[in-house]
Amino acid sequence: MKMTGAEILLDIIASHGVEYVYGYPGGAVLPIYDAFMNNDKLKHVLTRGEQAAVHSASGYARATGKVGVCLATSGPGATNLVTGIATAYMDSIPIVAITGQVGTAMIGTDAFQEVDITGITMPITKHNYLVKDAKDLPVIIEEAFHIASTGRPGPVLIDIPRNVAEAMLDYKEKKEIEIPSYKPTYKGHVAQIKNAANMLMKAKKPVLFVGGGVISSGAWEEVMQLAETLQIPLAATLMGIGAFPMNHQLSLGMVGMHGHPAANYAVNECDLLVSLGVRFGDRVTGKISKFAPNAKIVHIDIDPAEIGKNVRVDLPIVGDIKTVLDELLKLIEEKENPLWLEHIADLKQKYPMSYGNRSGVRPQFVLETLSKLTKGEAYICTDVGQHQMWAAQYYQFMQPRHFISSGGLGTMGYGVPAAVGAQMGAPDQLVVSVSGDGSFQMNFAEIATAVEQGAKIKMLLFNNSTLSLVRQLQHFQCDKRYNGITFTGNPDFVQLATAYPGVVGYRITKNEDVERVMEEALSNGKITLIECVVSNEEMVYPVVPSGCGLADMIHNPCLEEVIEQY
Repeated sequence: MKMTGAEILLDIIASHGVEYVYGYPGGAVLPIYDAFMNNDKLKHVLTRGEQAAVHSASGYARATGKVGVCLATSGPGATNLVTGIATAYMDSIPIVAITGQVGTAMIGTDAFQEVDITGITMPITKHNYLVKDAKDLPVIIEEAFHIASTGRPGPVLIDIPRNVAEAMLDYKEKKEIEIPSYKPTYKGHVAQIKNAANMLMKAKKPVLFVGGGVISSGAWEEVMQLAETLQIPLAATLMGIGAFPMNHQLSLGMVGMHGHPAANYAVNECDLLVSLGVRFGDRVTGKISKFAPNAKIVHIDIDPAEIGKNVRVDLPIVGDIKTVLDELLKLIEEKENPLWLEHIADLKQKYPMSYGNRSGVRPQFVLETLSKLTKGEAYICTDVGQHQMWAAQYYQFMQPRHFISSGGLGTMGYGVPAAVGAQMGAPDQLVVSVSGDGSFQMNFAEIATAVEQGAKIKMLLFNNSTLSLVRQLQHFQCDKRYNGITFTGNPDFVQLATAYPGVVGYRITKNEDVERVMEEALSNGKITLIECVVSNEEMVYPVVPSGCGLADMIHNPCLEEVIEQY
């Protein structure tokens, strides 16, 4: 069958179960946009900027487990994807990013809107391609989807010159992809798995430590079985939130710089830390020499480059977490840890999450209320800042794939476009973006995309006219010298949101109005902004000071006491 390169591209994308392509047109991709006219399996979603396109593809991928796809033209269109590609790379999100390029005869001539996007993105993609020969296009597209979605997931970029997209080709049905140089290890070493089982059976104070790899692998049921069989408490990284129900008696919550006290103390005291799909990033470990000082560390990960990279590992197992746990579960027996679990219960009781009695709207209370009203079942898509940490701390996530946030790169402007993608991937579910006024203003134009696509997202906005997480850092690290953090020209956010057709807005200025307003806003069936006017003096606690270990965290929100401890 004769088809253009552009038609083949869209046909293969649709064959992988993808429903939407998020993009922004331009000259170099006109043949691809024209091909959409002949494809009834894919829908193009016009975002208000290329960065939003890749964030929406990321939100879609994280909510569904499918590969997200975005499309941009050459030059500035392609470079505008870079931040979103890096975001996906740091968090191991499967994305195929397609960029247009000038014709092959013009490459290297500094033609209009020509950039070397494969060179630019080489460090932040799992792999990338510049298609120089149209005959190679079908195989490259198939390889891109295979690489993005297998092993440790990640973004792959395909740069397609315009003449390649226009070329006529004989297209045959796709074949199984075989890449000799790319062979992810799925089965763990048998002897190492047996050793892990023995260590688990002997441990007196074990902790399971889950990261985003558990969610990527789809291993949450195996994790639950392992935890309940051996009665092991479980802690999560930011990316691992949702892999285990946060209201479960074995759940410790999040570990790290702003982790739950019981989680941080348990990791500090444990004698065995079984780590599943984690990177041991600096925000998780605190000072490396003080991280899990009494523990033997088992690290199970599909990416061998992560094992031993940041922390010492006593037992490495390279493999897919779900596959490895299937084998591990065959080797263990039911076990109880009454003394350890009693101690964990004491830690939870002694160090509960607390935010004091400051007057005004408390963001922590707002997120507690959101959790209660939604029973922990909503998809929560956050931007980056204090609100992100409060969402991780106070929303009781019950299911995997429901916490969608930029963890590794910390990308402001992620929340709203990611929520649009998540809502389109889960159209019958409640999706809430959580933002601060700084992050919100980076991509609020995606409200228009939500309107056009009928994506009835809820936008929870904490407005304090301040870059408040930076303010918190300046409070402690710069001796309260605040600079470059205050917004004096903020708009009326409710009027701004309601200027878009069909969008409704609410403003909350009193704590006693939170539950009533949110209950109405969540149930109105419309795209909705909920603005909460909060103080810029709010702090995120607990906090592990720079250069300290997890056990050195400050978890008392009494400001004067915190200042003295610093």
